[in-house]
Amino acid sequence: MKRLLYNGKLLSADTFQLGLPNRGLAFGDGFFETLIFIENHLRLAADHHQRMQQAATALYLALPEALATPQALETTLAALARANELPAARLRLQFWRAGGGRYTPPTNTAEWLATAEPFAADDTAVATADFARETHSIYSPLSFCKGPQAWLYVRAAHERQQRGLDEIILCDAAGHVAEAGAAAIFWTKDGVLFTPSLASGCVAGVRRAQVLRAARQADIACQEGLFTTSALIEADTAFTANVAAIRPILQMRLTCFQQAKLPSFLEQPLAD
Repeated sequence: MKRLLYNGKLLSADTFQLGLPNRGLAFGDGFFETLIFIENHLRLAADHHQRMQQAATALYLALPEALATPQALETTLAALARANELPAARLRLQFWRAGGGRYTPPTNTAEWLATAEPFAADDTAVATADFARETHSIYSPLSFCKGPQAWLYVRAAHERQQRGLDEIILCDAAGHVAEAGAAAIFWTKDGVLFTPSLASGCVAGVRRAQVLRAARQADIACQEGLFTTSALIEADTAFTANVAAIRPILQMRLTCFQQAKLPSFLEQPLAD
């Protein structure tokens, strides 16, 4: 029987019902987080917790006690994975403001829902990628977290599917590279690692932060900024990175990258 956590209570997913009013449904008044539990360990728990805390602060919400620290977060979600008998699990945490009302927040209390499904990493190479034509990234005070701008990624995924691409890259309205459809985008040129800055409207991905840490520890020069599409097309290597996997890109538009592989500092598993 599939189980979920609703405000800390372990319930059957088959019979669970979400009551109304729900400010997440009505106003998008909340955010979500996707996490990976594997080998009895919540991957990047500290990074996830930091982003959750930043998102909660930006939305004037208080994280519940069961998720209030990285250790509490791991303990709570590990229990959910085990209740579902999942040694490897993709976990989703959804937060929304409690109560009803209209735009004016009635409380800073957050309700939350955690669900689990089997996880299998897909680190196969991205065969074909191109820039989105129909959707641009949008910088906002909440663009760093997941949820408030999720419609952008739904539109981008639809376009990717319609065009038969393996990956789609979002740019901002000025044409600066922002991110992949569900991952951060990186590339290398002449030994330097590049990735868009948060000013592009990209999500502050936990794997993005981990890759940058690993590169700097390996004495790799890193540049975060606003880069044109030509910078990516003319790169030596390119790859996407999210909490699930790091994937090299083989071809961007009609350009095949000179080195269709990951940089050497990513050849070993990255430390949390």
